Amino acid sequence: MSWLDALILGIVQGLTEFLPVSSSGHLEIGQALLGTSGEENLTFAILVHVATVLSTLVVLWREVAQLFAGTFTTPRWNEQKDYVAKILVSMIPVFVVGMFFKDQVEAFFGNGLLLVGVCLLVTACLLALSEWLQYKRARSGHEVGYKDAIVIGIAQACAVLPGLSRSGATIATGLLCGVKKESVAQFSFLMVLIPILGEAFLDGLKLWKGDMTSDLALLPAVVGFVAAFVTGCLACRFMIEVVRRQRLVWFAVYCAIVGSVAIIATVC
Repeated sequence: MSWLDALILGIVQGLTEFLPVSSSGHLEIGQALLGTSGEENLTFAILVHVATVLSTLVVLWREVAQLFAGTFTTPRWNEQKDYVAKILVSMIPVFVVGMFFKDQVEAFFGNGLLLVGVCLLVTACLLALSEWLQYKRARSGHEVGYKDAIVIGIAQACAVLPGLSRSGATIATGLLCGVKKESVAQFSFLMVLIPILGEAFLDGLKLWKGDMTSDLALLPAVVGFVAAFVTGCLACRFMIEVVRRQRLVWFAVYCAIVGSVAIIATVC
């Protein structure tokens, strides 16, 4: 992988991690178009995911700081502890998938664009359906509850498939559950922090122990990381505003087009 390939893929990751168009699916498409392959792809994907997690911390630093302070500075049960508990509940499905089905999930990556295309079409349907129901509802919605957290968590666990957008699946599922638009966007971005950092930590241990190899050079790694971080900051701010204004239908159209093209390219 050259530094230019890393720059392009880092920008793709940073933009698509928060936009509901599937970062993993676009990385698969980008890697197929650029002709990159090998163990370096998995290492690069982990690296740029960590970069976008850090961009989330930068954009939502006030919310993260409040949660941290409210959780650890007082023994009493409060609003911040309750919110953190909901995040932990939402992590249960993805924890189960990561612990017991990690190898099966990783087998889906790098096997062509047919699955990516199908999952992008599923993402498009979810986004369109959530926007339609929001338009039909007269109520503004409610805050995230524990039942909402586990359902959104299941959506996040399903979104490990390439092409099924994590942010799209979790935000659309939250909206389908009747959660407020402002609340579901923030919850969607915060709930992924621990799983991605945990996965990066475990894979880092594998690299250190020699259980996993990588040919990724230092320059492409740095370029990809910085590109994903900068574009991730911009995309995170943008997506929060998009959800507040209820403009998901255009992302549904985009996913439908890209998904269809990927399927046609594979079949033909």
